[in-house]
Amino acid sequence: MTLDATLVEAVRRDYRTAPLSDADRAMLDYAVRLTKDATAVTRDDHEQLRKVGFDDTGILQITLIASWFNYINRVADALGVGRE
Repeated sequence: MTLDATLVEAVRRDYRTAPLSDADRAMLDYAVRLTKDATAVTRDDHEQLRKVGFDDTGILQITLIASWFNYINRVADALGVGRE
């Protein structure tokens, strides 16, 4: 599978206006909410993901992947990785 360059650019500009499926947009909304303040995530957020087709395993996977990226980016930032 290849990514369409136009879609990639649209997502980079603002995923909320990019031509994404409801499931992709809900997943990104959830990842943003988790990234900004994980303590603000509620059952309603999980229910929004379920409404667009994600099951508990999918919700767990989204949560783990987004959290891991947040963690590893903080570690890299703290160590100055890529600032040379």
